[in-house]
Amino acid sequence: MSSPTLSEKVMEMIRQDILSGILKPGQKLVVAELTKQYHVGASPIREALVQLSWRKYVQFAPQKGCWVSPISVTELDDLYQTNLELSRLLLSQAIQAGNEEWELNIVTAYHRLSRLQPADVATEFTLWEKYHRDFHLALLMGCQSTVMLSLYHQVYEQIGRYRHIWLSHHRSNDERYHDHGEHEAIMKAVLQRDSELALALLGRHSQRALDHIKRYL
Repeated sequence: MSSPTLSEKVMEMIRQDILSGILKPGQKLVVAELTKQYHVGASPIREALVQLSWRKYVQFAPQKGCWVSPISVTELDDLYQTNLELSRLLLSQAIQAGNEEWELNIVTAYHRLSRLQPADVATEFTLWEKYHRDFHLALLMGCQSTVMLSLYHQVYEQIGRYRHIWLSHHRSNDERYHDHGEHEAIMKAVLQRDSELALALLGRHSQRALDHIKRYL
């Protein structure tokens, strides 16, 4: 058995190559080729592929091997709809049950996000994406459901593959993403405990993000 640390490092390297497009959707993954590419033995490669299959980055087919999971507009729509339904439930709970610490975490997360302007060509978009994820998670953390939060994490991670496709095009495209004050509006509605407005804003924000990504699939 290889060390867990090594297999985790290999898994992360393969995951990043899937996200960046070096390993393409539908590409067959051959262990012998991957050992040469990542300069490790076969055992950590196999362990990494199993872990990545649990996280939906790769797929195994009996007697046929392993492939990078395919992508499709149908799956993207399904993921975004699931993400939105979970977000609505969790945000409604958070608005009802969230405390002062929850409010402070939202303000802090928004402050970090707002300091980076994605429309600015100098902005490191990967960092903006991290702060964007942290902000949306901060909105939901006041809820009382650890099970639904775990599901939210799983769905958001699968959406991450599609968001990276958008990011890769965004870096090389003259069209830049503008926030248009959406995150600030969501934050204010949540802090004012206005569930109806917050959920409406969240729905429009989700649809705009979906439309942006679809443009590049």
